[in-house]
Amino acid sequence: MRKVISQFGQGPLQQKLTTGDLHFLSDAEVSKGGSGTGPSPHEYLGAALAACTSMTLKMYAGRKDMKLENAIVTVDIERVDNVEKFSRDIQLMGNLTAEEKERLLEIADKCPIHKALAGEIQIKTQLVN
Repeated sequence: MRKVISQFGQGPLQQKLTTGDLHFLSDAEVSKGGSGTGPSPHEYLGAALAACTSMTLKMYAGRKDMKLENAIVTVDIERVDNVEKFSRDIQLMGNLTAEEKERLLEIADKCPIHKALAGEIQIKTQLVN
């Protein structure tokens, strides 16, 4: 995996993000002191889960010759009593049997980001010169 680098951007909270040759922004909403020029870090976290889920479903359905035309994944995150609560809604489009839909729902929980978020996480932080 490529490293992600973040550094100050313009405005009060904007961050310039880089991974490989890709450049994108993160920011906070105006109501939270930012300029609203990009997704917030929590929105990127939700996007990671949504994208990984739909990629995993697409790969699995392709290997199993399922007629999955699209998987629309919506993720919402809210913090309640110091717990991050993820809500993930999955809409499966295509000519699928009830059994295929049920299996795809099971497969959604096997996406790598779901596994990372639901498992043990360790973060090592260090100062560098």
